[in-house]
Amino acid sequence: MIKQDTNLKPVVAGLLLAILMSAMDNTIVATAMGTIVSDLGGFDKFVWVTSAYMVAVMAGMPIFGKLSDMYGRKRFFLFGLIVFLVGSALCGLAQSIVQLSIYRAIQGIGGGALMPIAFTIVFDIFPPENRGKMTGLLGAVFGASSVLGPLLGAYITDYISWHWVFYVNVPIGIVSIILIVRYYHESLQHSKQKIDYLGAVTLVISVVSLMFALELGGKEYDWDSVQIIGLFASFLIFFIAFFFAEFKAAEPILPLWLFRRRLFASSQLLSFLYGGTFIILTVFIPIFVQAVYGGTAKNAGLILTPMMLGSVAGSSVGGIFLTKTSFRNLMILSIISYVAGMYLLGTMTVDTPRYLLTIFMILVGFGVGFSFSLLPTASMHNLEPQYRGTANSTNAFLRSFGMTLGVTIFGTLQGNRFTDKLQEAFKGMQGGGGQHFQMGDPRQIFQASERAKIPDFILEKIIHAMSDSITHTFMLTLIPIALAAITIFFMGNARVQVSKKQAKG
Repeated sequence: MIKQDTNLKPVVAGLLLAILMSAMDNTIVATAMGTIVSDLGGFDKFVWVTSAYMVAVMAGMPIFGKLSDMYGRKRFFLFGLIVFLVGSALCGLAQSIVQLSIYRAIQGIGGGALMPIAFTIVFDIFPPENRGKMTGLLGAVFGASSVLGPLLGAYITDYISWHWVFYVNVPIGIVSIILIVRYYHESLQHSKQKIDYLGAVTLVISVVSLMFALELGGKEYDWDSVQIIGLFASFLIFFIAFFFAEFKAAEPILPLWLFRRRLFASSQLLSFLYGGTFIILTVFIPIFVQAVYGGTAKNAGLILTPMMLGSVAGSSVGGIFLTKTSFRNLMILSIISYVAGMYLLGTMTVDTPRYLLTIFMILVGFGVGFSFSLLPTASMHNLEPQYRGTANSTNAFLRSFGMTLGVTIFGTLQGNRFTDKLQEAFKGMQGGGGQHFQMGDPRQIFQASERAKIPDFILEKIIHAMSDSITHTFMLTLIPIALAAITIFFMGNARVQVSKKQAKG
C-alpha cells in the first residue's frame, strides 16, 4: 500500500494535523455554541449544528473507507481535507442557525474521510510492534486537539468573533495537504472492485430519516403524526433494504461477515456506545457553565480542558500497554473510570464547586481516552490490508452514528426536561413575569448583559431548571454505559502479538 521511499515523519505530521483540525473543530463549536445561539438565534435548533455534521460524517465514512481499500488512501484523504476546508470557510460566513447547520453538513462530508483513513494509513505503514504507540499518539492528538479547541475557541469567541472558530481550520488544513501530497507516495496498484451504490444509498436514507424523526418529533410534529410515523417507516424500510443489499453485494460497504469475529463485533458496539455518551459531555458541559455558573465562552472552554487532558492520558496509556495485555483488560480500566466520572457529573447541582467539576472531568476523560486508541486497533486486529479501511471506517462510522443518535436523543430529553421544569417552576406565579420570560427568548441567560436584566427570583428558577435538566441527562447516559461494561467482557483475551525480536528492535 505504500512505497519504500516514503518519508514517514512528514506523513505522520500531515495525518496528525488533519486529526488536530477535525477534532478541534468539534470542541471549538461546542465552546462557542452559547455565543453562536446568542448571535444567530435558533435556540430550539442548536442541536442540529452538531447533528448535521455528525450525519454527514457518518454517511461518508463507510463509503470513503471502502473506496480507500479499492483505489488507495491518499486521493480520498486529500478529497476529504479539501471538502472540509470549503465547509469550514462557508460556516464562517453563516448568517443563520439553519445556514450554519447546512454548511456543517458540508464539513461533515469531508470529515468522513479524515479520521478513519488516517488511522488506516498508520496501520498500513507501521509494523505491529509500533502500531500501539502510533495509534496511541493519534488518539492523544485527538484529545490534545480537544484541549486546544476549547481554549482557542474561547479566546477567539470572546476577543475576535465566533466566525473565526471555523476559519482557523484553513491554514492547518493547507499544511496537512502539502505534507501528504509531497511525502506520501502510495502504491498505484489497487484492486478494481464494484462499488456498492445500493448499500450506500439505502444506508444514508435510513439514517437521515431516523435523525429527522427524532429531531422533529414532539417539536414541529406530534409523535403520532403522519410525518413522524412516515419518517420512522422510511428508516425501517431502507434499513432492512440496506441489509439485503449487503448480503447480495459482491463488495459490500459494510461486510457483515466481519461481525462474526468476536473482537471486531464487540469493538464496534463499544465505539457506538462510547460515542453516543461522550458527545453529550462536549455539548452540555459548556452550556452548563455558561447558563448555570454564568460564565463566558472562555470559562466554558477552560472548564472542558481537564476532561480533554484526561482523554490524552487515557489514550496514551492505552497505546503504551497495547502490546503488554489484552484489549479487554485495558477497556475494563477504561469503563471503571468512565462510570465513576459520569455518575459524579450526574450528581452536580448549582452549588457544586468548580474544582469538583474539574475532578469529574478528568475521571470521565481518562476513561473515554482508552477508546480513542484501543477500539480502532481492535477493529483491524488480524485483518488483511484490503479489509483494514473498511473495518476502521466501520468503527469510526458506528462511533459517529452513536454520537449522532446520542446528541439527538439525549438533546431531546434534556430539552423536554428543561421545559417541564420551567413550567413547574413558574406555575401559579402572580403577575406573569416568569411566564413572560419562559415564553420569550431563553438565550438571554447566555449573555451577561441580558442576564443582569432578569429579576433574581426568575433567574434562580431558570438556572435550577437548566442544571436539573443537564445532570438528569448525564444520569440517563449510565444506561448505555452499563451496556458497554457488559460488552467489554465479550472481547476475549485477544492482544497485539509481538515477537521478542520485534520488541527488542
